[in-house]
Amino acid sequence: MTNPAVPLAEALRPQSIDEVLGQDHLLGPQGPIGQAVRTGQLPSMILWGPPGVGKTTIARLLAKTVGFELLSISAVLGGVKEIRDLVSQAQLWKAQGRATVVFVDEVHRFNKAQQDAFLPHVESGLFVFIGATTENPGFEVNGALLSRAQVFRLAALGPEALAQLLRRGLDALGPQLQLTQEAVDLLISNSDGDGRRLLNLLSMVPIPSSGAAVTAETLHRHLPALVRQFDKGGDAFYDQISALHKSVRGSDPDASLYWLARMLDGGADPRYLARRLIRMAAEDIGLADPRALGLAIDAAETYERLGSPEGELALAEATVFLAVAAKSNAVYKAWNAVRGFVKDQESDPVPDHLRNAPTRLAKSLGHGADYRYSHDEPEAYSAGQTYFPDRMASKPPQFYLPTARGLEVRIAEKLAHLRGLPKK
Repeated sequence: MTNPAVPLAEALRPQSIDEVLGQDHLLGPQGPIGQAVRTGQLPSMILWGPPGVGKTTIARLLAKTVGFELLSISAVLGGVKEIRDLVSQAQLWKAQGRATVVFVDEVHRFNKAQQDAFLPHVESGLFVFIGATTENPGFEVNGALLSRAQVFRLAALGPEALAQLLRRGLDALGPQLQLTQEAVDLLISNSDGDGRRLLNLLSMVPIPSSGAAVTAETLHRHLPALVRQFDKGGDAFYDQISALHKSVRGSDPDASLYWLARMLDGGADPRYLARRLIRMAAEDIGLADPRALGLAIDAAETYERLGSPEGELALAEATVFLAVAAKSNAVYKAWNAVRGFVKDQESDPVPDHLRNAPTRLAKSLGHGADYRYSHDEPEAYSAGQTYFPDRMASKPPQFYLPTARGLEVRIAEKLAHLRGLPKK
């Protein structure tokens, strides 16, 4: 039995590297951290991963395994003064021949100046630096510190690791708490890859006075609603919107619906998702099926009128349509190409025949002269008339290259036909 005053997750914190679950790719015999520890070498590192996967525990155990002293600081509570105190203590221990690990939890919450305060001491080898973060270090940790530390990505705990952890928790709580297999599955599912959350949920399970096994139905009545591993401004958010966009682009309606539901379930703003669907219609469907953009806009307006949950169905409908529609990024590529072209070119004057001629003076200067009104010509097309500046007219650039998909097949045929008409 564990001490009821100590949280179960703290009571079951691993006491050795071998007890850490779910991170064999880093700590196992072939893992980079495992190999380094066996040689007695401990590099400075950033441990990047979701909550409840063992970042703090691993840092503590690494220091213990190689026999280093450990100094810890949380970027939420500490500042430059606390960093100076750590440095002073590490210098004292170094003078005594003792090596130090400095562990910084939530390192992404330190600003650039605070992160820079570690640099000279990491560089000099005064201590081994271990930072822990749930955010992408490439965005949240400054480049100078990153260059002095290896980044190791920890995985969310999978079902097998969570099942092992749950067995440890049940053993610690004693034989009076038994769970049906459905209850076990529900706890594992609701932990969402977070070991700490799993043990916190387990500690809240009521023990029946009858001694019967706790059922899933009992858990549904007593446990709080599931809170997903989802940060509306962090990596999980952007990873999931990336997965949604790529599923639509890849013409997989089922995966597209899955990621849409995941994001809505995790608390993403449906209006943001509606805007992203509009973007997908313009970027990835384009003129292969011009209906896509209008349907995405209609879905966004429908959501504004209905709200959740009814309006979410319109977003789902648009998502499926975008996924199954013909795909073309020809306009997207053309727009990027022409923006780069204009940025790099000089500002050529508008040719005289394209200039506006609202006054007698403008007409006397030749503005609008020799312009041919396309509606008065066969097929409403002025064959041979140029619309680029004079410098480009002899060899006009082509930015828009229609694909061989959807409506763009017809567009390509029409452009080829018009360009092939005899020039006057």
